[in-house]
Amino acid sequence: MSKPKVLLLGDIEHPSAKESFESLSSIAQLVTPNSDNPSDFLKECRSGAFNGVRAAYRTFNSVKITGRIEGEVCEELGKAGLRFLAHNGAGYDQCDIPDCTKAGIHVSNVPTAVDAATADTSLFLMLGALRMFASPLINLRKGEFRGKTPPPLGHDPEGKLLGIVGMGGIGRDFKKKAEALGMNVQYHNRSKLSDEMSGGAKYVGFEELLETSDVISLNVPLNKSTHHMISTPQFSKMKDGVVMVNTARGAVIDEAALVKALSHGKVFSAGLDVYEEEPKIHQGLVDNPHVLLLPHMGTWTYETQEKMEHFVVDNVRSALEAGKLKSPVHEQKDMPLKD
Repeated sequence: MSKPKVLLLGDIEHPSAKESFESLSSIAQLVTPNSDNPSDFLKECRSGAFNGVRAAYRTFNSVKITGRIEGEVCEELGKAGLRFLAHNGAGYDQCDIPDCTKAGIHVSNVPTAVDAATADTSLFLMLGALRMFASPLINLRKGEFRGKTPPPLGHDPEGKLLGIVGMGGIGRDFKKKAEALGMNVQYHNRSKLSDEMSGGAKYVGFEELLETSDVISLNVPLNKSTHHMISTPQFSKMKDGVVMVNTARGAVIDEAALVKALSHGKVFSAGLDVYEEEPKIHQGLVDNPHVLLLPHMGTWTYETQEKMEHFVVDNVRSALEAGKLKSPVHEQKDMPLKD
């Protein structure tokens, strides 16, 4: 029998992970697309070039080649035989899960390797936003030291109540780091966690979290139910002077509503790593000296990126050898394999 094919979508950066991926050649034929844009990729799919592909490794940046994994792309890849799509990232909003499911494609993400680095980023953004470090960082490099007008006084984290929306691995790691600063932590999640898993953090409803938290951190995946989960109605329920932190996905916050909340003083400051229309950032956020901005760098460390790449290779290997993924996405946890 001929070997199944594995499709590589995007680049594997780290030598050890490349070597691990290339070792799959003993059990599969490794293939890459010739196209470099979504229109040509769809034509390549329709041509039968990927017939016999059983599994695929995809990177976040491969969206430039394939477009979103949805609609006709899912249909054609499913017809070609693709049954497993191993995505390199914790968030998988570039993949339409209902469309993948309809086409018989099982999707996995990287749920653990990203936790510490992303929580560190949340911590940096929270401290920077609390202490109002955004404008001094800019002014200092302009030769103005603290600026022509000193920035407003910031706030200490100690004693503040942090509300974490989404208590997965990143949220739990962030909780521990925030508590080391003397913060109190409460959380809202899809479901209440055991005391052991939550580390004793208080579980509250979404409304209570909005109304009582001094700092709100968003750590949820982007999907239909979380899109713009924070908008004008939610800001109106928050404390005056709340601090917002987002390392999840930009579109969980309505950026236009955030700009208004900042201008009215409802939101004291914000620390953001993600944006609705990356790499474009709402000009109202760029112009506001109370907003600390990073260019989507939550997992931007050598160690984390290397771990992520190895995790994805392991998902592909498990798909080929065991007929299942190590970390199927939540929506497909009970999905049967389609022959």
